[in-house]
Amino acid sequence: MLYLTINTMEININCDLGEKSKHHSNKYDPDLLEIVNSANIACGFHAGDEETMNQTIQISKKNGVSIGAHPSFNDPENFGRKRINLSSSEIRKLIIDQYEILQNIAIKYEETVSHIKPHGALNNMACEDIELATVLAKTINEISKDLIYLVPTGSKMEIAAKKLDMRIACEIFADRNYEDDGNLVSRKKPNALITDPEIAKKHVLAMVRNQALNCHSGKQIPCEIDSVCIHGDNISSLATAKSIKDNLLKNGIKLTKLNKMEKFLK
Repeated sequence: MLYLTINTMEININCDLGEKSKHHSNKYDPDLLEIVNSANIACGFHAGDEETMNQTIQISKKNGVSIGAHPSFNDPENFGRKRINLSSSEIRKLIIDQYEILQNIAIKYEETVSHIKPHGALNNMACEDIELATVLAKTINEISKDLIYLVPTGSKMEIAAKKLDMRIACEIFADRNYEDDGNLVSRKKPNALITDPEIAKKHVLAMVRNQALNCHSGKQIPCEIDSVCIHGDNISSLATAKSIKDNLLKNGIKLTKLNKMEKFLK
C-alpha cells in the first residue's frame, strides 16, 4: 500500500472529553479544545451529563472542532472500564441511545455528530472479539453511512468496519504503550501510560512517519494511521497535546478535523 509522503500527510488529533465524574475532572477541556481537531464526547453512560455535553459542544463549535459520540457500557461506577457481557441487541441499543442523546443536544447548536468512537472496556473488548466488533460496525453503519467510525488501528474493529466498507479513521494512542500483539498495555501494568510529553511527541511522530506502531519492546507493526488520540483523563494531557501538535506541525504534517480529511471528501 502506498502512503503520502511526510510533507503532505494529513493527520487528525482527537481527545476524549466531557468526562466529568468522580473519577475525572473536565477542567482542562476548554484548553484541550483549543489544541485538538476532534472531540469524542462522553454521553452520560460512563461519565458526563447533559450540562457537560452542552458545554463541550459549544466550545467545540467555537474552536472549529468536529464532534463525535463516545459511547460506553452503562457503568459510571467504573468509568466504563469494567468488562460487561451483553447481547447483540443490548449492544445495539447502547450505541444508538448514546448517539441520539448527543445528536439531540448538538442539533440545538446547529452542529452534528460526525463520528463515533467507543470507550473503555467496550472498545477494548471489540478490539479482540470480531463478533462484538461486527455488532458495533453494523449498528453504526445503520445509524448513518455518513458517520466516521474511529477505531484503533490493526484491531478487529478495523477489520469488521472494512468488511462493511465504512468510513473509518484508524487511530493510535499518544499516551499509551503497546504490546507486541498490537494491543494496548493493560492499565494494571506500571508501563501502560506515557506521561512525559517529550517521550509522547517522539512516540507519535515516529509512528505517524513510519505508519507503524511502536511496541514497548521496540518491535514495529505496520499499520494505517489517520488520527492520534490524547486521553483527556491523563494528568499531563494538556502538555502532551501541545507538544504533539507543535511537533507534528513542525514536521510539515497537516492537522485536520475528521470530517474534513481528504479521504472522507472523495
